[in-house]
Amino acid sequence: MSRVRDVFSKGKAFIPFITAGDPDLATTEKLVPAMAKAGADLIELGIPFSDPIAEGIVIQEADMRALEAGTTTDKLFDSVKRIRKETDVPLAFMTYINPIFVYGSERFIKNAAECGIDALIVPDMPFEEREELLPLCQRFGVELISLIAPTSKDRIQTIASESEGFIYCVSSMGVTGVRTEINTNIAEMVSLVKEVKDIPCAIGFGISTPEQAKEMSRHADGVIVGSAIVKIAAKYGKDCVEPICQYVKEMKAAVSG
Repeated sequence: MSRVRDVFSKGKAFIPFITAGDPDLATTEKLVPAMAKAGADLIELGIPFSDPIAEGIVIQEADMRALEAGTTTDKLFDSVKRIRKETDVPLAFMTYINPIFVYGSERFIKNAAECGIDALIVPDMPFEEREELLPLCQRFGVELISLIAPTSKDRIQTIASESEGFIYCVSSMGVTGVRTEINTNIAEMVSLVKEVKDIPCAIGFGISTPEQAKEMSRHADGVIVGSAIVKIAAKYGKDCVEPICQYVKEMKAAVSG
């Protein structure tokens, strides 16, 4: 079984997202092992990018802070190597197609695999274009995670049938960010997936409170939270490790409940 699939075999998964290098890479290197100890089952590392089209203002600002702190893709690969000496928690890179192409797709995926990355999430890559990266991911043993959105209705089952690792269910349209309520029929999205493939479904975009996480975990196999954690990083800067880990504990308890 893949390390990514294995995450979901132990019950409902809590998957936090952080922007790598915010406030700096030294903090990221402390934060990842600490979050794993606090209950994170899989951790998404956002690679900072100057034009993150799927992101709301919270993560856009985090990307700017990380870039201003000197974060580069190569430095991030080195950081992941150091993180791997501290924890074996599954890790996924979240990035955009343009930085991968600019870096060189084969070099990027090979380096990601060599430093210990388990999965890759590329929100702006249409499913129909995944062949650009899929053969490379398969060659180097990095799982390419597919996303489905409320608008994917007619395509959900096609996407699900060819997916690996887990399905990233986007709970609401628009960019990432905290939302007061989530109106998408998540149960319907998940059931469409499960009709064609027994693959875990994790829900992200907009979830911020333990109550929301608990509600979403009733319908899915995992819950993904990004902006709410990035807000804590923005507030506390280099002192963010403890408050973020406290939040992770609360959210993990909510999804496990």
